[in-house]
Amino acid sequence: YAGALPLWLAPVQVAVLNISDAQADYVKEVEAKLRAAGLRVHADLRNEKITYKIREHSVQKLPYIVVIGDKERDANTVAVRARGNVDLGTMPVAALLERISQEIASKA
Repeated sequence: YAGALPLWLAPVQVAVLNISDAQADYVKEVEAKLRAAGLRVHADLRNEKITYKIREHSVQKLPYIVVIGDKERDANTVAVRARGNVDLGTMPVAALLERISQEIASKA
């Protein structure tokens, strides 16, 4: 797999990133929802530039990177990026869970 493990096999399946400290509580809430669904999640709450955090997690070849800013927090959604820098846009957490669970079920 050259480090790009399939979603169902990856040690960390989703990284949840915040843009600033203002979204920290919502990041923890999203992390808890994903973890409750049985996913292996990492919340990155470090005070770094968002481009740096996205790049760092992309290099680790994580299947999904979730970015949360003020707009996403206020709308109760998440901005999702799939491996390979594929922008899936913003979606509710339930839609993300549905997509991930389907992908795990199909073992794609």
